[in-house]
Amino acid sequence: MNPSKRLLSGIVASIALGAAMPAPARPANEAPTMESVQHLRNYQVVEFRRYVTADGELTHFVKYFDAYFPEAFEQLGAMVFGQFTERGHANRFTWLRGFHDINARPIVNAAFYYGPLWKEHRIKVNAILPDSDNVMLLRPLHADQGITVLPAVDPVTEEHGAHGVVVAQIFAVKKGREEAFAEQAEAAFAGYRVGGVHPAGVLVSLDLPNNFPQLPIRTDGPFLVWLGVVRDNATLDERLAPRLAAAEQTLAAGGLLRGTPERVVMDPTPRSRLRWLPDTDVGAAP
Repeated sequence: MNPSKRLLSGIVASIALGAAMPAPARPANEAPTMESVQHLRNYQVVEFRRYVTADGELTHFVKYFDAYFPEAFEQLGAMVFGQFTERGHANRFTWLRGFHDINARPIVNAAFYYGPLWKEHRIKVNAILPDSDNVMLLRPLHADQGITVLPAVDPVTEEHGAHGVVVAQIFAVKKGREEAFAEQAEAAFAGYRVGGVHPAGVLVSLDLPNNFPQLPIRTDGPFLVWLGVVRDNATLDERLAPRLAAAEQTLAAGGLLRGTPERVVMDPTPRSRLRWLPDTDVGAAP
C-alpha cells in the first residue's frame, strides 16, 4: 500500500473509532445545561392554554399531563414550554405549547389527537376537564426573541421537581393600537430586570384563522402577554410585585387598553421546563 493510501486508511479508521466511542460521561449530579437544548428553538407560534378541571381533580390532571404529554409533543416537532397551576384558582391548569410556524400547528395536532397516546388516555382525561377553550394564539413580539426552551427537569438532580414562580401579565389591547402599546410596554418591562427574575418572553396575538378548528381559540384579542420566572415568593413579593403594579397602573392609564391588566401567578408542576434555574438566563425579550 502506498503512503497516500495508508494515510487515507488511517483517517477513515480514526473517524470510525471516534463515531463508535461514546461521548464523555457527565457526572450524575451535574445540573441541567442549555447545551442539551440548542436544537429546540425558533417556535414562532405559541398557544397560551388555560384549562378548568373538575372540582378536586386538579392534582390528578397535573399527574396525567406530566406523565403522558410533554415528550409526545416534542417527538412530533412541537414544544411544551411549561405547565402550571394558577394561584387563587383551585381548578385552573395553564400550559404553553409552541410550534415552529402556523403550518405546523394542524399537522402536529392531528398527529397527536388522532394518535395512539391520546386515544389511550383521552376518556379519563376529558372526564376531569370540563373546559379547555380558553386559548390565546400568540407569537413572539420579536421573531428572534421567542420563549427559550429550558432543559427538561432532571429526575436525578431535581428529584423534588421544578421550583420557582412563573408570572404572566395579560394586557387586552385596543384594536389598531398594538404597536403603540408594545412600545410603551417594552419600556415598562425593562424595570422588571432585577435579581431573582428571569424574563421569559413577550407575546402578542397572532391574528390568523384557526387552522385546527377541533381546538377552539379566542377571538376577542388583541392581547400582549409578558412572561417571567421568579426565584421565590420573597423575590416576587418584595422586588417584582411593586414593579408589576406600577407598570400595570401606568400602562392602563395610557388609553391603549380595553380593560384592566390581568396578572396570573403560577406554580410550575413537578416536570415543567419553565421554572427557576439559578444559573440559566432565560434570555427572552425584556
